[in-house]
Amino acid sequence: MPIEPALESLLSQSMLRVDVIAELHRCGSWFLDEPRYHCGLFHLVGVGRCKVEGAVLDQALELETGDLVIFPHGDPHRLSVDGEMGMKLTDQTSLICGELHFPGHSQHPLGHALPACFAVRAKEADPTFRQLSTMMVDIVNTGHVGRQVLLNKLADTLFALAVCDYANRAGERRGLFAALADPRIARVLQAVHENPGHPWTMQSMASLACLSRSAFAERFTQLMKIPPMQYVTQWRVSIAEQLLRDRQQSVAGIAQQLGYSSEAAFRRLFKRVSGVCPGRVRADVCAA
Repeated sequence: MPIEPALESLLSQSMLRVDVIAELHRCGSWFLDEPRYHCGLFHLVGVGRCKVEGAVLDQALELETGDLVIFPHGDPHRLSVDGEMGMKLTDQTSLICGELHFPGHSQHPLGHALPACFAVRAKEADPTFRQLSTMMVDIVNTGHVGRQVLLNKLADTLFALAVCDYANRAGERRGLFAALADPRIARVLQAVHENPGHPWTMQSMASLACLSRSAFAERFTQLMKIPPMQYVTQWRVSIAEQLLRDRQQSVAGIAQQLGYSSEAAFRRLFKRVSGVCPGRVRADVCAA
C-alpha cells in the first residue's frame, strides 16, 4: 500500500488550519528574525532568493522562486538576503508567510512526526505544487477580491502537498511516516483514522494487519512509539476536540459517535488525555 491513502485519511480528518498572515516584499540586503512561535510557520518564495538559518538546521537553506520552507513547531529562524547570494540592490524578493495550527490540546500524530524544518523545492516538486504556488503569487500581485480566503484555502492545499512530498522523499522516516510506509500498519492506521468510533481491539487491528496480536503490537509500537490502543484513544480525543467545537452536538452524542457508551467515562478519558475537560473546549470556542 502506498503512503498516500493512509496519509490522506489522516489529513482529511485532522482539521489542520493554515492561515496566510503576511505578504512581504524586500529589496537589496535584508534579514528577518523569527523567534520561537506559538504555532507552526511557513514561507513561500514568490520571486527572488533568500537564505534560511536556524539552530534546528545543520546548514543554511538557499531558497529560490517557488520554494517552500516549513517550521511545523515554530522553531526560531532567520530569513535573509546578502551580497554573497549575488543579489543586486535593485533585486526584489517576495515572500508569502503563514501559520500552521494543529488542532486541540492533545498530541497530534502529524505534528509529532514532522521534523523541525523541511523544504519543498519547486524544481523537484510535482506540477500541481508549482501551479498552486504560482496561483498564490498571482492572487497577491493582482489584489484579487476575497484574496485572504483564497490564499488560506490554497495554502491549506499546498501544505497537504508539502506533507505528501516530505513523506515520499524523506530518507529516514520516523513515527507516523515510518508506519505509513509499512503496508500492514498503514492499513490499520487508515481504518482507525476513517472510523474512530469502531469498537477497536488489539485482536481486530491485528487481524486487519494479518499479524498475530503480539507481532502486531510489537511492530506498531516500534514504528509509532506508542501502543496501538493508546493511539486509538489519542486519535479519538483529537476528533472529539473538533466535534466539541460544534455546539449543536452534545457531549453524550460525541461520546457515542466515538465508541463510548458512558458519557462520564468519556469525560474522564478526555481530560486525562488532553489535560482539559470537554466544557473547557466549548468555553474556548465561545470566547474566540
